[in-house]
Amino acid sequence: MTPRTTPSSGSEAESTAAQPVEKTSVAKRATTRAAEAAEAVKKGTAKKATAKAAGQKKAAAKKAAGKKAEAKKPAAEKGTAKKAVAKKAVTKKATAKTTAAKGTAAKSTPAKAAAPKKAAKKIPAQKAAQKKIPAQKAVPKPAEPVEVAVSPALDAVDRDRLLTGTHHAPHSVLGAHPVPGGVAFRAFRPFALSVTVVVGNLRAELHDDGEGFFSGLLPLREVPAGYRLLVAYEGSVQDTEDAYRFLPALGELDLHLIGEGRHEELWRALGAEPMTHQGVTGTRFTVWAPNARGVSLAGTFNFWDGTGYPLRSLGGTGVWELFVPGIGEGELYKFEITRPDGSKTLRADPMARRTETPPNTSSIVYASEHEWGDAAWLERRGSVPTHEAPFSVYEVHLASWRPGLTYRQLAEQLPAYVKDLGFTHVELMPVAEHPFGGSWGYQVTGFYAPTARLGTPDDFKYLVDALHRAGIGVLMDWVPAHFPRDDWALAEFDGRPLYEHEDPLRSAHPDWGTLEFDFGRREVRNFLVANALYWCEEFHIDGLRVDAVASMLYLDYSREPGQWVPNEHGGRENLDAVAFLQEMNATVYRRVPGVVTIAEESTAWDGVTRPTHVSGPGGFGGLGFGLKWNMGWMHDSLEYMAKEPVHRRYHHDEMTFSMVYAYSENYVLPISHDEVVHGKRSLVSKMPGDWWQQRANHRAYLGFMWAHPGKQLLFMGQEFAQGAEWSEAHGPDWWLLDPAYGAEPDHRGVRDLIRDLNTVYRHTPALWQRDTDPSGFQWVVGDAADDNVFAFLRYDAEGVPLLAVSNMSPVVRDEYRLGVPDDVPAWHEAVNTDAAKYGGGDVTNPDPIKPEPQNWHGRPASIRLTLPPLATVWLRPA
Repeated sequence: MTPRTTPSSGSEAESTAAQPVEKTSVAKRATTRAAEAAEAVKKGTAKKATAKAAGQKKAAAKKAAGKKAEAKKPAAEKGTAKKAVAKKAVTKKATAKTTAAKGTAAKSTPAKAAAPKKAAKKIPAQKAAQKKIPAQKAVPKPAEPVEVAVSPALDAVDRDRLLTGTHHAPHSVLGAHPVPGGVAFRAFRPFALSVTVVVGNLRAELHDDGEGFFSGLLPLREVPAGYRLLVAYEGSVQDTEDAYRFLPALGELDLHLIGEGRHEELWRALGAEPMTHQGVTGTRFTVWAPNARGVSLAGTFNFWDGTGYPLRSLGGTGVWELFVPGIGEGELYKFEITRPDGSKTLRADPMARRTETPPNTSSIVYASEHEWGDAAWLERRGSVPTHEAPFSVYEVHLASWRPGLTYRQLAEQLPAYVKDLGFTHVELMPVAEHPFGGSWGYQVTGFYAPTARLGTPDDFKYLVDALHRAGIGVLMDWVPAHFPRDDWALAEFDGRPLYEHEDPLRSAHPDWGTLEFDFGRREVRNFLVANALYWCEEFHIDGLRVDAVASMLYLDYSREPGQWVPNEHGGRENLDAVAFLQEMNATVYRRVPGVVTIAEESTAWDGVTRPTHVSGPGGFGGLGFGLKWNMGWMHDSLEYMAKEPVHRRYHHDEMTFSMVYAYSENYVLPISHDEVVHGKRSLVSKMPGDWWQQRANHRAYLGFMWAHPGKQLLFMGQEFAQGAEWSEAHGPDWWLLDPAYGAEPDHRGVRDLIRDLNTVYRHTPALWQRDTDPSGFQWVVGDAADDNVFAFLRYDAEGVPLLAVSNMSPVVRDEYRLGVPDDVPAWHEAVNTDAAKYGGGDVTNPDPIKPEPQNWHGRPASIRLTLPPLATVWLRPA
């Protein structure tokens, strides 16, 4: 080995390198010293040599060295002295040998020896044995072949590649490696003052080769199973395992699946994974960066200098890996990537499961400790298909629902509030980490991390758990269409387009200034499909509402002629996006029973909720979603409601047209956040008339919506008729419900209506059991435009009806006759949005209403009702 005592100066090393040395003499001396060191260590561990024998051996070695050196220049003397000093650290376990070594060192130059620059010339074993005879007379032993020692120092090429961050296989040169003459130990620790190898009871300080490199040759027969490094910095010493002694912590199957784009648990293979590897605790760091010339790890544990922590490339998959011992949960990190042009970029981990709170951007090592308590919920959630079950959704922006609350504080308030109002589900606007709060979460940078603004990932799990235990399902907005251009995130991640399409016409989103994913690249599809599974499996999310599906499906979305290229068939459909959505839906439904996927798709694309294996008229299989937002219903119905009642007769079809296509897909009727921002006004403020009429219209519309085929979604604040638009800065105007506020009863009345609508809805299968079956709906009167009246029947699977009647005019209609089935003996009001308790005029039908045997509206029986103004009435069989 080559242990060191003092650092050699740069000038001395240069001087030594400049002196010519005879190769034969140097080889002889190197061979003799290597053989002596190996024999000494061997004998020292087997039995103690006598001090006299050790002295004789050292004296003979000194004499031979001195004789050879007489004709040499001073530089050769220095080289001999350095090697003599190097031998000292290996043999110091034997006391007598230590004394002899010190004597030799005293006569030599005191400077630290430089590691040999070239391998010594090999000498026949017989010669080496002859030179050892004087030192071995006391213990005769047959001569054995001896390997010639080589320099443990790195060559110039490897040094340069490590210094420039372009080494693909740092483990092949760093760490411990068997070489002729023993085991070479190499470490790369920039800014370290010294590095010492500890193998059992043996300690050997490595030679400082400059620029953060340290090396040494220990005369060991094999690489030790375990060793440690003592790394000295100014003011501290780190005792650590060597990260470069470990085998890859990522298996061949993982790499194969990643390469195929089929790793459905990608989050277990890429990113930061705390683990025990080869008996040592630490964290495995892996990242996909196929275009990178090199990848290093930077973080709090190395003062954000990734130079000394290069990752290795694992074959042709583009995956880089490094297991770092002693690093655990809570450490901050990023990947330092050397681009193809040699420049460097510091990037957050695309697979990070925890992040810093924005505007900070570091990734954080994370290991979950949450213990779930929602087993009962998970067991029953898939017992009934979603489209045949009650499904009433309260849409929430968590950061502004009640500003300032954390995930855990929300868990104490949100479940109780939603349960009290009778909603079956909450839909959370994007929870994944995003740098700009004003994007509401729709420009995601941390696809695998809940936003740190409200707490840790375990805190978010706690919230989901609390909602489940309250009987509330959890849907989440998911954004696989695009991502922002932040230079620390996904954009040109490894120096070239990677997650985005390489064609600028395909990658740039014209509306939002973001980048679209390259859905045709299998690794990118894998990243997104696995992400969908991650939220459902790791966070027990019950459904994903996929944002901006239309922008994914069409190549010409928001693009002018010349700004897009047709597909291989000459069409405008994005075939890659179609394949991705089909794969995502099929995989989610296969792996996570009971989960629902919902498409926000604003066009008439055929088969959004059709199974993927069933082809439609256009030749495409279905996209495979469970539900689709009915954007057409939303726009048409709001347009109608915004009209003054006197003009509504001319727009009657805007309320009835939805039934023409109501069963073409499985629909959700959304009054979402998009409809109450950016000058669109809140729901109640869209209504015409004075305050009383606005609230009456608002209530009548909600009653119509809840009775219409399809599921319901209502954005927060609209449940109590907030007059102002929503703002993420301050959230809903809860003060409207303060009893001290004079108009509080008006707002509380609307909220009470929501509670009753949901209660009756959940207990009336006719309103949800056959939402996707045309036989579950019949018009009673759909053409009473002059009256502004709509009346229809809903039926459950047993044929039990519910009659819904809406009067969208501001006049009372007495004795209004409607045709009804003749097999219902009497009807009674289940809901009347004009009731006084909701803030209405209390025009009601308090008594049971019996049918008369008079044909009306094509039916054998009819009833006469009093229709309140601007109201909806539900009647059920008495």
